[in-house]
Amino acid sequence: MTATASRLRTAVLASTRAFARDPFHLAILFVLPPAVVVGYGEAMAAFPQLPGLSAPPRALGRISGATFAAAFLAGLVGLFQVISASRADARLGLAGFPRTHLLAGRFVTVALVALVGASVSLASVWYDTVPERPALALAALALAGLTYGALGVLVGALLPRELEGSLVLVFVADIDAAMATGIVGELDGIAWVFPLSHVHALVETAVLGGDLAVGDVLGAVGYALALTAAATLAYARLTRGAAA
Repeated sequence: MTATASRLRTAVLASTRAFARDPFHLAILFVLPPAVVVGYGEAMAAFPQLPGLSAPPRALGRISGATFAAAFLAGLVGLFQVISASRADARLGLAGFPRTHLLAGRFVTVALVALVGASVSLASVWYDTVPERPALALAALALAGLTYGALGVLVGALLPRELEGSLVLVFVADIDAAMATGIVGELDGIAWVFPLSHVHALVETAVLGGDLAVGDVLGAVGYALALTAAATLAYARLTRGAAA
């Protein structure tokens, strides 16, 4: 194993173990998605079948809850990964540990959480509604997690305070999830500018069936790449002075 591979492996293992050793993190990872999926489904069930809705309200609510849970979980992890470790990463960088490897460790942890969160969220939907395309549903939910994981890293780098950063993330995720459902019909024209709009459409297609829109695929992937690039630049600025 080369020195570069060894340092990268060390960064990934350290970041992942720091997350997994806290029982609260694991409890949230497996408890939050079912609670959100059921809660969103029951809340949306109270709505009539409005003209702007593309599916029955309860099913649409569960899909929205799964998308929100997968995204928000990874977003919180990205946020706290940066806030809790920014000073340590800067010191490690000054000691010669490349910050590119440190950032890779953070992103791999976020990606693992995104995958697990997507799996638990999909299982929560599956309990009530069998997805037409399970693999696509899992991929779309994981993409939601990666997108918000990068957003969490970006918020944590720009606003490195836990309370304020969490409030910003909650606010953005709530507005994003509400816009993605299409329940606010008058705002459909601007819903596409929010990160979850395209992902929500992919999850809905995967669960309920229908034609896959290329625009939604490109929009979802484009948002994930753009936020990852922005998060990388913000992290580099946060740890300025560390070894590259």
